[in-house]
Amino acid sequence: MLKLSNLVKDYEVNSEKRRILDHINLTVEDGEILGITGRSGSGKSTLLRIIRGVEPFQEGSVEVDGEVITPASGREGEKILMKKTAIHLQRNFGLWNGPAIENIIRKLNFQRIGSEALPENDAPYYDKLYSEALEYLELVGLGHKALHSTQTLSGGEKQRVVMARQLAAKPRVLLLDEPVTMTGPDTKQEILDVIKQVRDKLNLAVIVVSHLPEIHAYLADRLIFLENGKIVEEGKPSKVLKNFRKSMNPKEGLIKSESNEVCIRVKELSKRYVVLRMGEVLNIKDFSLDVHRGEILALIGASGTGKSTIMKLMEGLIKPKSGTVEYLCGEDWLDITQYSKKRMELRRIMSVMNQEFSMSVNSTVRDQIRFRLSMKKQGSIEYAQKKAEELGLSEETLDSVYRLPDMAEEEKDAVLRELNLTPDIYSKLFPAIPAKDVDSYAAPVFEALDLPLEVLEKTPYQISGGEHVRAFIALSLATSPEYLLLDEPFGDLDPVTLRDVTNSLKRINASFGTTIVLISHHMDFVREVAGRVVLIENGAIVMDGDPSEVCQELVNRSNAPYMERTLEELVEGN
Repeated sequence: MLKLSNLVKDYEVNSEKRRILDHINLTVEDGEILGITGRSGSGKSTLLRIIRGVEPFQEGSVEVDGEVITPASGREGEKILMKKTAIHLQRNFGLWNGPAIENIIRKLNFQRIGSEALPENDAPYYDKLYSEALEYLELVGLGHKALHSTQTLSGGEKQRVVMARQLAAKPRVLLLDEPVTMTGPDTKQEILDVIKQVRDKLNLAVIVVSHLPEIHAYLADRLIFLENGKIVEEGKPSKVLKNFRKSMNPKEGLIKSESNEVCIRVKELSKRYVVLRMGEVLNIKDFSLDVHRGEILALIGASGTGKSTIMKLMEGLIKPKSGTVEYLCGEDWLDITQYSKKRMELRRIMSVMNQEFSMSVNSTVRDQIRFRLSMKKQGSIEYAQKKAEELGLSEETLDSVYRLPDMAEEEKDAVLRELNLTPDIYSKLFPAIPAKDVDSYAAPVFEALDLPLEVLEKTPYQISGGEHVRAFIALSLATSPEYLLLDEPFGDLDPVTLRDVTNSLKRINASFGTTIVLISHHMDFVREVAGRVVLIENGAIVMDGDPSEVCQELVNRSNAPYMERTLEELVEGN
């Protein structure tokens, strides 16, 4: 059993005290699933971190299995909480490279010797660890991918490996922060059922934080709604979820593009991933797709069907085995998968936002937009080409550096190391942009995103989750790109904020004529934002057309009972 009594958490921001959690009282029984929901920034994730023992608190107590921890308990109290609990954090893809099962073996070895070192295959206890690790993978529905490299797993599969790692720690309280954010309907259903099975089999107290009303409606025995650090309502999910309706803005209409002009031509792309000893994992073969200028096109499908790989091929971040991805750049067609002297100009008019997007935590939004402008403002490429020549860098090296802002942080660092360069190469290659020049670029985008210009002076830590996402969109759009490619960056937004972001994307599309290609597992979002939807299965297109029809086809194929009711039905209590 878990019990919180009068829990208080304060943060100090710019010498001002801000109360994040205000005298929280709640109890979670063994075998119960408690759901927690609320707007971004309401304190949900902070509450989980306190229970986990990685966040201090100012007042109150946390009791787990009869052991009471208070602010005075210090390090010993933190150790108790960390031993009794396990947590799965949102957007957590921190896995060891190599076969998935080795991640679980490492966790079990940590329980045995206090280190996550991988034991040798011939160690006398290895077979026992392997067998136990396989049981945890089977518990989360991934036994068949035990020997697959974590690098080839989809976002949803990675999340399930992370969950299996947490269960291997044998916790009494399981904390799940957006556990199904990046997964398709079929995988969401599987994970939700796994959570119920884990609860039943292990008799755990389970707390699930999620912004998705349909998740709580299917999963939670009881739901609490947090607002401004307080529990404002508690009870049956169907009753509590109505709180979202109070501040949700109405849908804005989508102005569908009437243009028949093709601006992206994907032709006969092929890409195959192979895992040692396991054969083919993903085989994209002769994939072709046309995208029309000014449309919002969504790619949907089950987890692991190749959507993100296709998007990375379209972004030019991985090379296909064969085929081309051509963009209309001015009057020229350019293949982004092949190096050419003009490819940087194509990247200049593109922006990319992937699942693992992040902003520098120590820099203001203004400084980060300045950095983006320095690379993508008109004339920046010509400036960089001259500087590269002075530094003795080849044009191909400059091309590699130029694509880095569109890559995840880990990938950026790896490419820089490979090129034997350091992060200061940007300031050496690209022109400095005066801080005052940012406003003229940011103002129209911020207005379309309904973001106050004051956000320019803040760091990501000083803004809410919803503002963080919209600020990153502003960062992507400040250079007025013609093409915007989005791979599931909005999955962990609450319904109110997601509606605002959806409306903002429609406004961006209408105001600037931006061609948008996106991936999402959130069918309500796709129905609202897209003018055309493509359903992908096993790396191939199986349906292309009206959003409502294509989304319903995915729901039908997914056999996902949690999706029986739409967002409107859930928050309106129908």
